Amino acid sequence: MNGIKLLATGSALPERVVTNEDMTKIVDTSDEWIHSRTGISSRRHCSGNESHTSLCLAAARQALDRAGISPQQVGVCLVATLTQDFLTPAAACILQQELGFLEDTVCFDLNAACSGFVYGLHTAECLLAAAPRKYALVVGCEVLSRVTDFTDRSTCVLFGDGAGAALVEWRADYPSLHAVLGCRGNREALIIPGVSTGSPSYIHMDGQTVFRFAVEALPRCATQVLEKAGLAMADVDRFVFHQANQRIIDFAIKKLKVDPAKCTGNISRTGNTSAASVPILLDELVTSGALASGQKALCVGFGGGLTWAGGLLELA
Repeated sequence: MNGIKLLATGSALPERVVTNEDMTKIVDTSDEWIHSRTGISSRRHCSGNESHTSLCLAAARQALDRAGISPQQVGVCLVATLTQDFLTPAAACILQQELGFLEDTVCFDLNAACSGFVYGLHTAECLLAAAPRKYALVVGCEVLSRVTDFTDRSTCVLFGDGAGAALVEWRADYPSLHAVLGCRGNREALIIPGVSTGSPSYIHMDGQTVFRFAVEALPRCATQVLEKAGLAMADVDRFVFHQANQRIIDFAIKKLKVDPAKCTGNISRTGNTSAASVPILLDELVTSGALASGQKALCVGFGGGLTWAGGLLELA
């Protein structure tokens, strides 16, 4: 068996906190309406000099420093995102320049929306098997406030900005992620038009369709990962689910029959941060001591595409 383990994490959130009360000054809504339907009380939005690049760098530097790994030891750098500062160069290429990764470091962005970070973990696992340097930096970062229509009360209350990073190591005696990835192409349920369409690049979402997809995909993906690993739900120490909507997470907890104490989240404080959601929560669990060395986290993302991805990540 060969695979990766998590060495360290990092995260970065913008300074500006946008509460539900703040949202009532922008659109016709209320704190009760937002919280009862989503579980969200506040989210973070970039302002001033904050950017996708600054969030990526802050989270990445934290992970590298905590792992005690120098940039010259990194063989792969991936950024999961759909809101990078530039179409090109990739956010990962900017990290290479700013952090000083060697020029033969594999650097690219990937877009699997809210599943992107877990897609990135599995991609790194595969790339590291053939890489001369066995460490990878995987970052999930979004500045969704850039693509949010603040006249659409059904979507503008959902999204936040932030970044999370993971530093992983590949070894021949490390366990596989037992990753499960999937896609069900759909450009009606959740879409952000591209620059060539002539339409504003805002998030458009059919909430009911996405909700029905999520409550089916999340528990199914989690179950399939554990089937591949030959493990039971009770063998998992923490469930790190994409923080899209508390009702989706509650449904999955009930269907999977797992201990809610193992599924603590942060959606009330961060909102939906898409590809950054899983790594931000992962960082909170690691830094708080809720996830310790030798323990396993079942990470599952789901969202635009429509995509889903799950993997079992062990902390070194």
